[in-house]
Amino acid sequence: MSRVRVLVVDDSALMRKLIPQMLEPDPAIEVVGTAMDGTFCLKKIEELKPNVITLDLQMPGMNGIDTLKEIMRRHPLPVIVVSSHSTEGASVTLKALGLGAFDFVTKPRDATTHMAESAAELIAKIKAAASGKIVRPGRLQLTSDRPEKLSAAKPSRPPSKLVAIGISTGGPQALEFLLAQLPADFAGAIVVVQHMPEGFTEMFARRLDEICSLQVKEAQSGDLLLAGRVLICPGSRHMKVKRMARGDVVVLNDDVRVNGHRPSVDVLFQSVAEEYGSQSVAALMTGMGDDGAEGLGAVKKAGGVTIAQSEGSCVVFGMPKAAIERGYATRVVALDVLAVTLQALCGRNNGHGENGGAQKTARAGL
Repeated sequence: MSRVRVLVVDDSALMRKLIPQMLEPDPAIEVVGTAMDGTFCLKKIEELKPNVITLDLQMPGMNGIDTLKEIMRRHPLPVIVVSSHSTEGASVTLKALGLGAFDFVTKPRDATTHMAESAAELIAKIKAAASGKIVRPGRLQLTSDRPEKLSAAKPSRPPSKLVAIGISTGGPQALEFLLAQLPADFAGAIVVVQHMPEGFTEMFARRLDEICSLQVKEAQSGDLLLAGRVLICPGSRHMKVKRMARGDVVVLNDDVRVNGHRPSVDVLFQSVAEEYGSQSVAALMTGMGDDGAEGLGAVKKAGGVTIAQSEGSCVVFGMPKAAIERGYATRVVALDVLAVTLQALCGRNNGHGENGGAQKTARAGL
């Protein structure tokens, strides 16, 4: 198999030296060149024909966002954003993902302590990008209308079922698309583990809340699980669910990484299986690796409905594939019909209930 050809684009001379050094130990990757800004990047794409680009977003002249737009227009290639940990860095990174960037890594905060960890993450994502799908801007069409939300004065109800979602690479766009299809009176509560570092999930949750009819927020320990509410697990925390007399809640902790991740989908799914059993729906969506596969098996064993996103609609068919191969997915569902599937399973708070949803699903041919 030929080596993955990588072009490194960064205005920092240090990063143009550091990133190739991080990638050098892997014989499957070859850094074919570097560029100091967007203009040079576009020229070098023509000359060097890379398979994957690493892109800094905060550059003088043609900045990273404008460069990304031009790459997607002229030469649709997988782009991995190399982002800073700052609030501004998180904001522009999420914008880049919406414009078609494959994934992102954060710049190592410490040149010694976190270098090996950062290198391993970047290498894995470059390899996944070389074989993954490019999501072009606009492919997942969202309505431009501002979503209608239920009045805050309306009393919140306990959920008909709990929907747990595990997702990674390709997740931000897929979640935007899915959640934007669900109505404000969706009767289920939703908890999400999206592999994303600390500092990015709060902004991501706010972005989702702006485009969705559902109420979306970054989870805090003690947050109630309510119909029509979506709780996004914070970066670098694990999230579990707990049924209590005063109401069902999420609980966060800082336990060790599981499957190399914190948050881990397996941690969430295991607790969902234990606490909700047959009243749960677990969906494993696009992403690298196999985090969540065993947890999906636990939900299935407990009597819950288990869903894997279909290969054709995934950016990376890693996590769903692992669950399907182990026999843990009771349904394989394409992204564009996942929302109607969840509505059928959970119902709506408008008197239609689960039967109304089931009829919709039957008409949709699911």
